[in-house]
Amino acid sequence: MVWLISQCYTLVRGRFTSSMIQEPPSSRGWAAGGVRFSGFEVDFRNGEIRKNGSRIRLQDQPFRILQILLEHPGELVTREELQRQIWPADTFVDFEKGLNNAIKRLRDALGDSAEQPRFIETHPKRGYRFIGSATAIEGTVRAEAVANGKAVTLTRVPAPYRQLAIGTILFLAFVVIFFGLDVGGLRQRLWVKGDSPVIHSLAVIPLANLSNDPNQEYFSDGMTDALITDLAQIGSLKVISRTSSMQYKQSKKSLPEIARELNVDGIIEGTVQHSGDRVRITAQLIYGPADKHLWANSYERDIRDVFGLERTVTEDIGRQIQAHLATEKQPTLAQPRPVNPEALEAYLQGNYRLNGFGKGSGDDEKKNAGEYFQHAIDVDPNFVPAYKGLADSHSDLMWPSSQDAGIVTKATKRALELDPNSADARVKLGDIKFSRDWDFSGAEEEYRRAMALSPNNANVHTTLCIFLYAMERRDEAGRECQISQELDPTGDHRRDVDALYWAGKDDRAIQFAQTLLKTDPNDGFLHHALYRYYARKGMYKEASQEAETTLALFGDLDGALHVQNALVASGDRAALRQVARELEHWISTAQGYFPVNVAAVCAILDDKDRAFYWLEDAYKHHDRAWLTTDMSLESLKSERMFDSLRSDPRFKDLVRRVGLPP
Repeated sequence: MVWLISQCYTLVRGRFTSSMIQEPPSSRGWAAGGVRFSGFEVDFRNGEIRKNGSRIRLQDQPFRILQILLEHPGELVTREELQRQIWPADTFVDFEKGLNNAIKRLRDALGDSAEQPRFIETHPKRGYRFIGSATAIEGTVRAEAVANGKAVTLTRVPAPYRQLAIGTILFLAFVVIFFGLDVGGLRQRLWVKGDSPVIHSLAVIPLANLSNDPNQEYFSDGMTDALITDLAQIGSLKVISRTSSMQYKQSKKSLPEIARELNVDGIIEGTVQHSGDRVRITAQLIYGPADKHLWANSYERDIRDVFGLERTVTEDIGRQIQAHLATEKQPTLAQPRPVNPEALEAYLQGNYRLNGFGKGSGDDEKKNAGEYFQHAIDVDPNFVPAYKGLADSHSDLMWPSSQDAGIVTKATKRALELDPNSADARVKLGDIKFSRDWDFSGAEEEYRRAMALSPNNANVHTTLCIFLYAMERRDEAGRECQISQELDPTGDHRRDVDALYWAGKDDRAIQFAQTLLKTDPNDGFLHHALYRYYARKGMYKEASQEAETTLALFGDLDGALHVQNALVASGDRAALRQVARELEHWISTAQGYFPVNVAAVCAILDDKDRAFYWLEDAYKHHDRAWLTTDMSLESLKSERMFDSLRSDPRFKDLVRRVGLPP
């Protein structure tokens, strides 16, 4: 509405001042007070910019660039001129990077874009031009605007004409309001276009626990998870995954910093208070780049309706986001059923441990989480999330038992019986078909169904990436990995490291893994990945050292010592043979079942007969091997440690029996 009236004013003003338009003089200057354009007011005296009265945070360099561009409206300001005025010759800084970052921050503050500029137009490798229509805040001083790409000077309109112009504007506004402005939502779309920042991507910062008991963190984290899960179903919006969002729990970083790191427009932050049988949630939507408040609300309900409360919050946020997207589409979410408070408590406790926030680690922690999920099911046999949690707690284990496979399969199928539209359960069913049943077409169908149900689920894209690499559909796999990384920009990127390896980019995979280990040097999975990459490249000494570290981190100190002694006494290949012997020892003593890993070491050492022995063993005992965290037969073709076996007829026969594409 404001935008439309401003356009009416521009037309009317142009009608009564056309005879006074003249070419601008060579010198340029705005009113000392500042400039106004499209709802923005730039105060040169105080170095501030406001939008509809609200101050927008803008650093000094972006502000000075805006001031320079406004002093030359419609004219190209070269990059060299900006450097001369803002980065003097004696300033030691990367000018190109500094200017690009400053322009980006300026555009973020204005809600502008390089692709479809409203204010700042880029001339590649040359400079920038201000293309908006602007007026001086102090009316008696000359103000310049851009019309048809040409800078012109507008002098002040005499008072009688001003009154006529104002009257005309009000009349046009009256006509527009009462004769169809809001038909088809036109008013809303115009309002959004003119005055509201556009939200295409969103992150939910962990909801703060306002309960008096600090042990209630599991509850606030669970509410954050539920909110992210629901929002991820809005297909037109990119929603950052929980693993990346959770890293900002109690963070001291500013919202613009978080928005920039996660590459999002919108941020949801809020609080949770759980007291007795009542739950209260507050939520607010922030335009991240400018730390601009857009919406807030609070909700309170009985604990039995906590997921209904979450759904209401999601739908309200969805309406706000969709308004800013200027589209009619709304998320369609199934209404949740009431939940037993005891079952909810057990589920949230289990989820807290499964996500790594409790004490302990590895299989023991997962088993502990599984006990909570089972208790939730015992209390409420129709509680869908608990079945999904139970399946997860018995998957990807270091030491799977003979009972784990049955628990995973039964829990997954029961979850889908209760809720066929559970994206997480669909992913788990896809995993079962992929790894246990070797039903590859069925697995892909389940992954695709999960993606349709929850387009922003990073885990779905990661899992589909792994599946596509196993099928040797490398281009598709690369795209899915890229989407996963965009949805989880600061999360667990071990899969991204493997994706580089599967794509044949060994050196980049090694470099990426080494970079990640600087953050967490005790990540045994990354050390194991490096062992594989080095072995594949024939760097046996480095491979042996990484294998030694891996054994130590996973608790096999004797095995690590044996590998170290073999490396010192007999050299690189002897150390790798010792790695194979240690893994065989694990299998013989029931400490773990990793036959494909043993086969891979034997293949690297060109011991083909031993490699095929263990591959056949994995085939015979597939009911157990598919639950492990590491290499399995469905990755037979994509695992590059088996390159030396590919020409052997036994390899081709095994590929056929597994059902992989020839």
